[in-house]
This record gives sequence, structure tokens and C-alpha cells, in this order.
Amino acid sequence: MEPQKNYTLIPTFGNSFGTGFRVMLDNFLRLFLVTLVMVILTAPFSGSGLKFNLDDLPGDAFHWGHLFGDGFQQLFTLGALGMLGVFFGLIALAYTFLAAPVVTYGGDFIFVEAVRGKKPDFELLIKGFWTNYLYIILANLLVTALIVMGIFMLIIPGIIIGCRLVFVSYIVMDKKLDPIEAVELSWKLTRGHGWRIFAMGITSFFIFIFGLMMLIVGMFPAIMWISSSFATLYQSVLLEKEKPAEIQEAAA
Repeated sequence: MEPQKNYTLIPTFGNSFGTGFRVMLDNFLRLFLVTLVMVILTAPFSGSGLKFNLDDLPGDAFHWGHLFGDGFQQLFTLGALGMLGVFFGLIALAYTFLAAPVVTYGGDFIFVEAVRGKKPDFELLIKGFWTNYLYIILANLLVTALIVMGIFMLIIPGIIIGCRLVFVSYIVMDKKLDPIEAVELSWKLTRGHGWRIFAMGITSFFIFIFGLMMLIVGMFPAIMWISSSFATLYQSVLLEKEKPAEIQEAAA
């Protein structure tokens, strides 16, 4: 059994990215596999290039013009393709809101466990389906709705809400709180850290872009580093709230 690794956790910009990078290196293969699974399972329809075009169909597809006329044939074909597109759209929408959040929340908590020096447990990726599934789905819907409402209010409120609710996924998995309690606790924990979280978000954007520029393969280490950094910040803030004296002593 591998000994647990202890990291210095201080809720600062530099410590979050620095410690996050060390967490990533210490658990590289395991976190790489987690990230790979998360990317595959949370974006099953992206990049598929699925497009409907009448010119791509065989010449005799839906060829009922000799019975009802060419106009009816084209109308029927467009209607059939439209219904098929709506069907796939509904499946994608249902997956996005009823399945993907479970994998995302589980993956986020795996990074928190890695920060805590524990060996990442792959079962957490799907464990939410039979433990706190309802809390995960409702929390994701609530956070999404609040951020969208904030964006409609001149964008800036949406950014603020997004920064203050960044810990919701960790809290739901870690504390097993209901969506309202998770939102309230995230708002409380992030008080005084809003600008830091915003700066980390901007930096994470450029880290991800740089990863994409590295022949796309660099995207995975970029995601791993970003996820480890935010998980580090979450654990650091928890320690700050629960053991402020120890944090202040470490910072000194």
C-alpha cells in the first residue's frame, strides 16, 4: 500500500497551481485515465460531425415521387430528417443533464481525494448513480440556472455567481448536502476568494488553449492540472475555515 502524500495547502493562487501540478505528477497515470474517461463520457456527441444533407442520400432514398409527386417526396424527406434530428437532440439533452453531471461530479471529487493524499478511486466516476444521484442532478440544474440568469443580467453577475459556486460539485460529493445547502456552503466558503477564483479561471483558459496547441494531446495534461488546482483550492479553503490557526502559521 502506497503511503499517503501530504501537501502544503494554502488558499492562494500560486499554491493552488503549484500544489495542483505536484498532485498531477504524483498521480499522473491514474488522473490521466480519469480525465480521458470524463472527456469521453461527458462529450459523447461533440466532434461527431453528424450532419444531414439530402445530397448525401442515395438517389432512390425515399423516392416516392412517382406516387405522390416530387414536392411531397421532398417535404416528407425533410420532415423525416427533421424528426430524426429532434430525436437525437432530445437524447443529447437528456444525457447532458441526467448522466454527464454524475461523471463530472465524480471526477471532480477524485481530484480532491488525490489532493488529500488518497489513491484515486475510479468507482467514484459512476458511484453517484446509486448514492446521491438526485442531489447531483438537481445541484447541476440549479447552478446552471443561476449562472444563466446571471449572464442575462449583463454578464458580470453570471461571472460572479460562477466563481462563487465553483465548489458545489465538490461539496455535493464530499459533504452529501442537498443542492440548496451545497450552494449556500459554496457561497460561504468562497467569500473573500472571488477574485482569486476569477484569476484562476482566466489562467486555466490559457493553460487549456496552450494544451490544445500542443497537437491536442496536451489538452489532457492541461485539464488534469486545472482540475488538480481547483481541487487544491477547495481543500485549502476547507482547512482555512476549519483550522484557521494552522493555515495562518503555515502562511507565516
